[in-house]
Amino acid sequence: MILKAANTEDIEAEYLFVRDIPEDENGYINVNHGISREDFDEALDIIIANSQGRRLPAGYVPATTYYLWDNGIIVGEFQLRHHLCESLINGSGHIGYYIAPTFRGRGYASAGLRLLLKEARGIVPENEYYLHVFKSNPASLKVMLRNGGSIHHETDDSFFVRIPK
Repeated sequence: MILKAANTEDIEAEYLFVRDIPEDENGYINVNHGISREDFDEALDIIIANSQGRRLPAGYVPATTYYLWDNGIIVGEFQLRHHLCESLINGSGHIGYYIAPTFRGRGYASAGLRLLLKEARGIVPENEYYLHVFKSNPASLKVMLRNGGSIHHETDDSFFVRIPK
């Protein structure tokens, strides 16, 4: 299993994976749901530019998109926001992830998050990683806890998890 940043060499596989991620699943937002192949070239350019701190929408921080690969197939997508801003502190935090439904329940999210935390060490300046999960998604909470997380606080519908560096 490997985690690779979005890149142009894997564009066909990335496109097929991204277009099928729902627009919003458990808070994981995909602005490229249903995108055409022609439009994905520009979308990928923006994804890569965002990882370099370029072409960011107002109020956004640099973020890198990674794909989790197993045996030549993309099974998941992970987002790493490079640092926190106010909306991330009280919102989605540093990390978000999505595992394709056919690959869920096989440990991919736990393995992918473990790999992403290694990548994040050299990028994120904060002393801990902030994550958010809806209470309606207990499997994702388990993934975070398995990777060293603890519940920092909660609201009626969400847990806010911290994982120390």
